Amino acid sequence: MAGVRADLRYGTIPKMVQINGQRFAEHDAVIDGPIRLGYGALADEMMAVARSLIASGVGPGDRVALWAPNGASWITAALGALAAGAWLVPLNTRFTATEAAYVLDKADIGLLFAADDFLGTDRLAELRSHAPDLRALGQVVTVPPPGTPGGPAWEAFLARGQVVALETAQARLDAIGPDDTSDIMFTSGTTGSPKGVLLRHGTAMRLYEAMNDGLCLHEGDRYLVVLPFFHCFGYKAGWMLSLMVGGTTVPVPVFDAREIMRLIEEHRITHMPGAPTMFWAILDHPDRAEFDLSSLRVVLIGAASIPVELVQRLGDELELDWVLSGYGLTENHALCSVTAPDDPPEVAATTVGRVVPDIELRVVDAAGQDVAPGQPGELLFRGYSVMSGYYEEPEATASAVVDGWLHTGDVGLLDEAANLHITDRLKDMFIMGGFNVAPAEVEKALMAMDGVSQVAVVGIPDPYFGEVGAAFVIPAPGASITSQEVIDFAGRALANYKVPRRVEIVDQLPLNATGKVMKGDLRRSLGGAG
Repeated sequence: MAGVRADLRYGTIPKMVQINGQRFAEHDAVIDGPIRLGYGALADEMMAVARSLIASGVGPGDRVALWAPNGASWITAALGALAAGAWLVPLNTRFTATEAAYVLDKADIGLLFAADDFLGTDRLAELRSHAPDLRALGQVVTVPPPGTPGGPAWEAFLARGQVVALETAQARLDAIGPDDTSDIMFTSGTTGSPKGVLLRHGTAMRLYEAMNDGLCLHEGDRYLVVLPFFHCFGYKAGWMLSLMVGGTTVPVPVFDAREIMRLIEEHRITHMPGAPTMFWAILDHPDRAEFDLSSLRVVLIGAASIPVELVQRLGDELELDWVLSGYGLTENHALCSVTAPDDPPEVAATTVGRVVPDIELRVVDAAGQDVAPGQPGELLFRGYSVMSGYYEEPEATASAVVDGWLHTGDVGLLDEAANLHITDRLKDMFIMGGFNVAPAEVEKALMAMDGVSQVAVVGIPDPYFGEVGAAFVIPAPGASITSQEVIDFAGRALANYKVPRRVEIVDQLPLNATGKVMKGDLRRSLGGAG
């Protein structure tokens, strides 16, 4: 069955774990500090959690939330919920009590897996104080911290399942189909209240198996995943994909460049997904020479625009086989396109590759008409990868998916080689004196300036022009640049209306947990609306 698609070969994510529990029995599935879970042991742990969830009253289609940092316990809790037929609802570990309460209430969570604390904050205690009447707080299961085996609370939870026969749990797992919902992934809420995106078992496996044609993660490879598991990049393109191919996942709860390099050396890491900021931090770390990073072969960078210099330095200094970039949004199971291993560095840096096979793309203007080849427009996708909808939001679903076409709100174009270029988010566009300005275009231009390491551009209110551009610039290590120098450079590289009227030289940019720049925070810092 080697040539059969993953959704047909396995059916569901928990069934895949059971099949591969035998297929890769001699391999480690997860290494988390002192914890080493083999494929067979992981399958057993999954069923133990599923039995305890059934004993706790969780039924098919019930929602189970998971609010914890990356670790072995996150994976076993998630798989147990899926095996029990529940819909997994991952929560952002940076959520405030208010944000978490909204999602838990919206999804009507009946059981919550949660960590005691993370990054020095007891978010569960804050949640209990903020929203004591939440239904989810009626059943809270404390998961072990990363790198920690078991614990009294976890062992007590697993003991519940002893009253449920293994055959009962297996029947529950076997009843799930590839088109059934696996997860509700809540969007970031940048355009309003967060919406829950309904994703499916078989679709996720089929899509990321296709992505793996470029990533080339195989049996015995070591996959370091620091991107958060509550995001598809860390979950679907992370540990799920690794389990599909017989790899070993090494989860990391918090990014620290020195610790990442230590883990690469210790575990002979071969593959790593991440954001551009993570790889800059590794390349520019003063202690990099102390570590043997030679095992690292492939990295996957998730960003619409990547400096060519970053791709070139990764190849030259770390001697990687290749660098991949890709594009996706949660509503499309978080993957639409990906570059190929034989693409030159400039393609991986300036495009997000070709559309995944069996997915259709249209590029349309404001009137919904197809634009000419090479012209920018809104990206619309259709195919097996489109979400089932937004959880209990039929109007929002009908607005986002029209006649089967998912409206992304992203602006892009296809070049003559069929590579997709993301030029901007529609919502990030600003209008300066009647002219549309795409921040990504300005950022790309400023990245060509000597001494510039990172750039983020936003639109801010202006009494005369309506909006003008503001650039936040991080100098390269050892470089010294001024705001006026940046403005002068932009004036030489861009049309006048695209030149930022304000430039802030900063040490860092505000990032969310997936490494993306929080442009709302930048706007607010200058008095604009988020």
